[in-house]
Amino acid sequence: MRPTPDMRGDGQWIKYVPAIGPRLRVLLFFVFALFALLGVNSFYLASVTAFEWATGRTYQDYFFQIMFLFHLAAGLLITLPAVIFGAFHIRNAWPRPNRRAVLAGLALFSTVLILLLSGFALTRFDFFEIRDPRIRNPIYWIHVVAPIAIAWLFVLHRLAGRRIRWKVGIAWSACAAVFAGVMVVLHAQDPRSWNAQGPASGEKYFFPSLARTVTGLFIPAEALMMDRYCRECHADTHESWSNSVHRFASFNNPAYLFSVRETREMLMTRDGNVQAARFCAGCHDPVPFFSGAFDDPEFDDVDHPTAQQGITCTVCHAVTHINSPRGNADYTIEEPQHYPFAFSRDPALAWLNRQLVKAKPALHKKNVSQATSSETRVLRLVPQGPSTART
Repeated sequence: MRPTPDMRGDGQWIKYVPAIGPRLRVLLFFVFALFALLGVNSFYLASVTAFEWATGRTYQDYFFQIMFLFHLAAGLLITLPAVIFGAFHIRNAWPRPNRRAVLAGLALFSTVLILLLSGFALTRFDFFEIRDPRIRNPIYWIHVVAPIAIAWLFVLHRLAGRRIRWKVGIAWSACAAVFAGVMVVLHAQDPRSWNAQGPASGEKYFFPSLARTVTGLFIPAEALMMDRYCRECHADTHESWSNSVHRFASFNNPAYLFSVRETREMLMTRDGNVQAARFCAGCHDPVPFFSGAFDDPEFDDVDHPTAQQGITCTVCHAVTHINSPRGNADYTIEEPQHYPFAFSRDPALAWLNRQLVKAKPALHKKNVSQATSSETRVLRLVPQGPSTART
């Protein structure tokens, strides 16, 4: 039925103003689209968190960080349109006689504001951050419960007014289902396997060193050369490492450079290759060894970027298993999972990466804790007597 002008109490006709005009309808479409995507995204994030609580294990990975970043971006993007739509919609609907619909709409808009404000309160900005768990935890649960209340109030608001067009809701649900399917596919992906390469000789590549990678493939050199990245947050530890024997364990050590250079030259004369020098590389040259550069007879042991790295921070923290106390680098190492913009040189993306680490540090903790677990395992393998006990 086409709306007609209303008559005021003084007998004057007033022009009918629709509660949602053409411009507001476009804005509503945008808000609905983002809320639908945010809903599925939030369910994914909540599911991962629930699994972590239930199992005590960390399931946050590269894709989880991407989805969390999407959550932040979409939350910021939807804030202004949602507030503008709510304000104008309330202004248009306030004089209406259907007070039940108006009151439900006010409650809905208030809950939306609570959701948005709690999201801002949970975000860790450089200039503002709530750290106290006694304050942060209640805000978190408010942020979790608010979307459920919004869905319930939205249904009440629509039931009190015009009939709900369920076909539109089904269409939105279909879009959300497609988005959920995309998330499932992407979550099953491991970016470390993209463009991964392995030695032609397979596992024999590592011999006579006992060191192995988890996958049997090479580890990209840049994934093990993250010392400057570590220094951004751990300057004191980086300073200590910079003057350590670990730092100067490879070809940046003159004595080692002379010894292994002579060894490689002798092996080329005797065997026609330098493979036997891997015996040294598993301990002293992990970056060129695991990235595949070490086997090159023409390897530049002075100017090659990997030759001067020594035993890096990432190498130690990427060790997943100490296989035995036999020595000769009998350990297993895995390429760590880095955050989405860990390798970026762009200041803005580097800043964004730091915010992700601050907001969701579980992935970082999982990577760096591997060394502690490995250290514990090797202590169990080595007899601990009065003379060998650690102090």
